[in-house]
Amino acid sequence: MSYLVPSEFVTKMVDSGESKVFMSTRDTLIRAFMAGAILALAAVFAVTVTVQTGSPLVGAMLFPVGFIMLYLMGFDLLTGVFVLAPLALLDKRPGVTVNGVLRNWGLVFLGNFGGALLVAFMMAFMFTMGFSTDPGPVGEKISHVGEARTLGYAEYGLAGWLTIFLRGMLCNWMVSMGVVGAMISTSVSGKVIAMWMPIMLFFFMGFEHSVVNMFLFPSAMIMGGNFSVMDYMIWNEIPTALGNLVGGLAFTGLTLYTTHVRTGAKRALVR
Repeated sequence: MSYLVPSEFVTKMVDSGESKVFMSTRDTLIRAFMAGAILALAAVFAVTVTVQTGSPLVGAMLFPVGFIMLYLMGFDLLTGVFVLAPLALLDKRPGVTVNGVLRNWGLVFLGNFGGALLVAFMMAFMFTMGFSTDPGPVGEKISHVGEARTLGYAEYGLAGWLTIFLRGMLCNWMVSMGVVGAMISTSVSGKVIAMWMPIMLFFFMGFEHSVVNMFLFPSAMIMGGNFSVMDYMIWNEIPTALGNLVGGLAFTGLTLYTTHVRTGAKRALVR
């Protein structure tokens, strides 16, 4: 059987969270850097497909290739460790502490941002022929996305900030389902199908992913987007990351752990 039952794959989730907490700084940064870079390339790919076909659905259908590649290679996204690392703490694994979890999150954030930023510079250079021409239709699309998803939210104040937060929650509900999807099968094809579905859903719905945004917004700024670093941080990255954390844990990590590992007491039969 290539399918693992929930009680088996949720235990794998806890084991994975424990291993990430104890992973060396070097390995954590390398794996996070590569994950950020690959996801950034997938975002460029999806935007390019959307611009060339005029169909956001086609772009969303193809975006998951990046997510699938990075997880098959064992790389780490911030949205994934937001869900997995706390489960090892909740399960009281020996040596797992709050500081250890926070350290893992911080290192993965830095690695993801570094990888995404590198690709942002590389793609901006390519789109503009070394910053000597206009960025073209794909570059223009990316820069407009950056403005709309910062200043567009800022226009509505607190309501806009909460909207980003909720979109971040919904995003990592789906993305964390993709992370779990990589664990529910022992075959590559099974993993791919299980990861593909929720990732396609989040991208098409326009939910906010903190790591994708680490590419989109710096890239937009490099190519002339009319917003500042503070606009990006306050009106996108911070509420998105917080939403990703809450949504992934609340809707996926804690629910699966609670009902498949820390299960409730069996009901007694009344004779």
